[in-house]
Order: sequence, then structure tokens, then C-alpha cells
Amino acid sequence: MADLETLSQAILDAAKKAGADAADAIVIRGDSLSIEVANGALEHAESAEGIDLGLRVMIGQRQACVSVSDSRSDTIQTMAERAVAMAREAPKDPHIGLADPDQLAQGWDVARLELVDPAAAPNPEQLKQMALESEAAALAVSGVNKVDSAGAGYSKTSIHLATSNGFSGGYSRSSTSISAVAITGTGLEMERDYNGEGRIFAADMPSPAEIGRIAGERTVARKNSKKPPTGAFPVLYDERISSGLIGHLVAAINGSMIARGSSWLKDALGEMVLPEGMDLIEDPSRVRVSGSKPFDGEGLLTKPRALIENGVLQGWTLDLATARKLNMQSTANAGRGTSAPPSPSAGNLTLTSGDKTRADLIADMGTGLIITSLIGSSINGNTGDYSRGASGFWVENGEITGPVNECTVAGNLRDMLGSIIAANDGRSHLSRVVPSLLVEGMTIAGA
Repeated sequence: MADLETLSQAILDAAKKAGADAADAIVIRGDSLSIEVANGALEHAESAEGIDLGLRVMIGQRQACVSVSDSRSDTIQTMAERAVAMAREAPKDPHIGLADPDQLAQGWDVARLELVDPAAAPNPEQLKQMALESEAAALAVSGVNKVDSAGAGYSKTSIHLATSNGFSGGYSRSSTSISAVAITGTGLEMERDYNGEGRIFAADMPSPAEIGRIAGERTVARKNSKKPPTGAFPVLYDERISSGLIGHLVAAINGSMIARGSSWLKDALGEMVLPEGMDLIEDPSRVRVSGSKPFDGEGLLTKPRALIENGVLQGWTLDLATARKLNMQSTANAGRGTSAPPSPSAGNLTLTSGDKTRADLIADMGTGLIITSLIGSSINGNTGDYSRGASGFWVENGEITGPVNECTVAGNLRDMLGSIIAANDGRSHLSRVVPSLLVEGMTIAGA
């Protein structure tokens, strides 16, 4: 990381020389390798290496951001000069600014998070074999016509952040992934489904054959899909997509939405937004989890916090600027890229699990819909009105009767989330651990 630290300091030095009052710099270096196969042979291979430099400068209460993908000293000088010139013309914003020195993270232990696999990175041939095994396993499932795509990949990203008031820190993360998409049927009767897995440590991955087999089985289960009936029914959001439902809640408590007054939860602080007994916890310190990090995009120490406790909304997701707008303190949730200023962003989340299995909830729901895939989105950010295209499986008398597609589910998020019942099938390795969720009384538009 020493080279990235040196680069970030060089950027800050150039900003100061160009006339900035304050600045922060972020340097991101990434390496990735991806392999795709088709019909038992290599179809596509891509390797990428790159470095991106980002600079934010402040002159009084004005700021500007510039990013480049060239680390030469003359480019850094030009970037700093351009950023300062842009900042001088930018509108004033009374809420911008670096963290106070006593807010900055100190003494973090990035090694404890285990964000980088110590094993050697897989080579192209190894990734190709993973993809081929996944493809073969999907094709071996009776009823699969073809595998639309199968692939494997590896990436490693290193990040270093530095500020003109004394913060300097960095970390790296790695990832290995395998995926497969299978097809059953032909023409208008064609259906597809997928499976994919990713881990920081390759040793934690399921086998390629298991990943492909599940993709094939999910696909065959979708054969002969039809539209469900129209009406008001309970809906079970499968664990594969249930985190998206919680994601709408997380978006609604984002400080940017609250500061603009454009959230359906803008007046809900301290109110029940989930059922009693249910918590939503953010924990950036979980080991071997992709969303973990020792500090946020403004150099503040990250730590666990309850967004929702016993069903009650506890607070907003804030960076420094949105916190100042709301006369609050940052929750160390600043997300940061190279080309834009920080903005609030939630990371690792865990929703309280229930005491029933997914099968139990299916048995309890009587007649209704299991959603395994969502398409499109119509969400009113101000009211929480919700409408999405869906496909999955129909349930009669607590038993799955067959696959369904081409339907729309609708409701209001405040009502939906207030009545959810959680299963116990959340997967602990994911950044967002959200089990299958049963929602009572949604409107389904089908046949």
C-alpha cells in the first residue's frame, strides 16, 4: 500500500500548491480477471488492471472534484490546478468540509477483517476449469436445454484515502466468483434462471459443480410458467431477492433523502417501521464479508449500530455534509468514489431472523405468491407506493403448485414492512443478511 499512500500524499501536496484551503485524495488500484465459457470451450477472457486517482478540493465553502487514471506527476499537477479552478467557480455550500481531527479514525485493525485471501490468485486456466465444471453440472440437469452463460472471476482492489488535515489509511479486498445461467424450453416457452456465488476467500466457496447444479435445478423448476390469478394475496419474498425489499427501507433513511425532504420515512424517526422484536443492524466489522471496512470515505472509524431496534427507527444514515444539514453527527457512512464528493451509504446489514423455516412460511401462507425474481421498478420515494414486475411460484393450500411469471405486485412499503414475517434462512456470508420475508395482503395483477 506504500505506493498508494505516496500517490495520495503527492495529490494533496499538488492541491495545496495550486491554492486549495483543504483537500482529500483517494487512490484506487484494481486488478481483475474474468473467464466465460460456452459449449465446453472458452468464449471470452478479460483481464484488467488500472488505477484511478480522485481529488476533492475546498476553497472556503466551495468544492470541486476531479479524477484521472494517470499517476504521472504532471497529470497530478494538472488535476490539482483544474480542481482548484473549478472550486473557485462552484456555488457556496455551508455544509461541506473535512472531519475535525478528533473525529478521524485511529488505531484500526484491518487484518482482523480478513478482507484479502492469502492464497495465490487463480490463473486463467483455473478459472476456466471452474466455469466449465459449473456449465457441465447445469447441463447435466434433466430438462436444461442449454447454458446461456457460465463464468468465473477474481478481483483485488486496493484503496487509500488521505486528507489535508492528517488522515491517511488504506486497505485491500479480494473476491472470487462463479456463476451460471441456464435455459429450459424454446421460443415463447423459454425460461431461465441462475445461480452465482462470491467469497473473499476462495476456500469458502461452494464447488463449481454445486453452483451449476443449482442453476440448472432452478431453471427446470420454472418450466411451463403461467400467469397467476389477480387479487389480494400474501407474498413471500425469497431469500435471493428479499434484501431488495429491505434496501427500499435503507434508501428511505439515507441522509440525502431526509435532507431533501423526499423520503416516505422523513417523519418516522422514533416510530415503528418494522414489526416489534425485529432489528436491522449495520456492522462494518464482520470478518470475511465484502461490505466490511475499517473507516468510511471521510476517514471516520466505522462501528456497529442499530438502524432499527425492536421495530423502531433509530436514526438516519449520514456522512459529514448531510449530518451538518440536519444538525446531527455523522454515522461514519460516507461512501466515496474518485469522481464525486462523499455521500451517505449503508454497508453490511443483518435483519433479525424468525424462528420458522421458509417451508413453514409457505405452509402458513395458504394461497399466494413466492417471488424469486423481480423486474422493473416503480417506487414513489415520497409516499412509499410500490409496484414491481415479478415471477416465481404459486402456492395453494400451503403447497407450491407451479411456476408463474408476467405478473405485477403492488402495495405501500410502510404497510408492507410493518407486517413482514421473517424466515430463518439468511446467509451469513452476504453483506446483507436478510432471510425470506412473508408480506401479508399485497395486490397481484396476473391473468
